[in-house]
Amino acid sequence: MVGDPGTTKPVAVVLLSGGLDSMVTAALAREQGFDVLALTINYGQRHRRELEAANDIAQRLGAVRHIMLPLDLRAFGGSALTDDIPVPKSGLAGDIPVTYVPARNLVFLALTTACAEAAGASDIFIGVNALDYSGYPDCRPEFISSFAETARLATKAGVEGQPFTIHAPLQMMTKAEIASESARLGLDPSWSWSCYDPQADGLACGLCDSCRLRRNGFHEAGLVDTTPYAAPKPE
Repeated sequence: MVGDPGTTKPVAVVLLSGGLDSMVTAALAREQGFDVLALTINYGQRHRRELEAANDIAQRLGAVRHIMLPLDLRAFGGSALTDDIPVPKSGLAGDIPVTYVPARNLVFLALTTACAEAAGASDIFIGVNALDYSGYPDCRPEFISSFAETARLATKAGVEGQPFTIHAPLQMMTKAEIASESARLGLDPSWSWSCYDPQADGLACGLCDSCRLRRNGFHEAGLVDTTPYAAPKPE
């Protein structure tokens, strides 16, 4: 198992986007006794500010290593995050929104599994959520459990009887509960970045789905979100 030479802690690979959920997930992995190997995917997202947040979080949480992996999904397009498509600002509509990036978590978990196998790590953490989220199909529990079986079948480690454990600790938590966990863990919300459409002045837009979910979560939890927003909180 990789890690600091003087420690016996197991290493977990954490998919660290730089968002609130991934920050809380990384902190939970550390709280559970893992050394954190953070993996961030630079996929050409328009909200590149989250990459800076991921780097900051990895340092603050004492990650033993932080890999920033380039993978330019703008070559595929098909999403408001990777293509010339406006980010919706009218609130959650119920359907899968245009901010869905085709198969993103499927691709990212495959890369995280490869990273874990190369590092000799058996544990993977991902901050997906199936309650307060935008309706992305690759955030559902059935996808996570299905991928765990795929990883067992597709890897040397899995074939040799050392399957990966995929932890999704926020899977069934509301955004308010996630905000409360952030406070319990002593995390400053401003370390993370959730906005899909950063403004020219560096502020979060406050109106995209991701901003709305985040702001509502902190409001419902009775907590202050220290992230500066360009727009007032929608009613």
